[in-house]
Amino acid sequence: MSLTDILNFLSDFAPLELAEDWDNTGLLIGQRDDAVSSIMTCLTLTPDVAEEAVSKGASLVVTHHPILFRAVQKLTDETSEGRMLLSLIRAGVAVYSPHTSYDSAYEGVNCQLARSLNLTNVKPIREADCGTDSKPSRESIGSGRFGDLPSEVSLADFVELVKQSLGIRNTWFVGDPSSTIRRVGIACGAAAEFMSDAARLGCDVLLTGEARFHACLEARTCGIALVLPGHFPTERPAMENLAKRLSRQFPDLSVWASDVESDPVQWA
Repeated sequence: MSLTDILNFLSDFAPLELAEDWDNTGLLIGQRDDAVSSIMTCLTLTPDVAEEAVSKGASLVVTHHPILFRAVQKLTDETSEGRMLLSLIRAGVAVYSPHTSYDSAYEGVNCQLARSLNLTNVKPIREADCGTDSKPSRESIGSGRFGDLPSEVSLADFVELVKQSLGIRNTWFVGDPSSTIRRVGIACGAAAEFMSDAARLGCDVLLTGEARFHACLEARTCGIALVLPGHFPTERPAMENLAKRLSRQFPDLSVWASDVESDPVQWA
């Protein structure tokens, strides 16, 4: 199996034209004609995750968060990032990042979150501007998602639903616990900038991983609730799901989600 075969599948599943302008997506390390025998997915390629990829013989790492996000002028062993990148290159490990293209894809991260909450009438918060000949249609892809719960619940009950669906014990939230929630906005990771769009679309709450203090104040002022379960919990499950999808698509390959990756944020 060549790397090109894998990249073609990934770009069909999460088209790179869906990525935000500021993003750094696609093949970041590697040669397209290289052979691939194993794939590891992860949320973030940190030194311990890279060590796992090298030690377990991964041919390709699909990381949600891009490496080389900012311009690099030197690639040496004098920095932790440099040592990590050099170890991957020496071991012949390719690196690919779908990032915001996966967030916005038809069955991408935000769509998966919406499904986990059993939302109906799900649509993008911001429709993709990539033409109407896309498959699926433009109306079903784009940034963020919003949809309706099967029935109204209190914010307190919605918080419990989020914790249950993500398998977590704690979450931050902003809003009156007794307020009514029916329409839900979703933007994985750190995406409080979708708050005004969600409010305009009639959302009672925006679920995003994390938000700055002033965004929380803004939410309280404009009357929309926020639920903030963390960056890792809103995105890591989608990388585990991507590993399963890749395994089904390429059954002859060894595919796994990183075993050593963990949430750096801990709750006391």
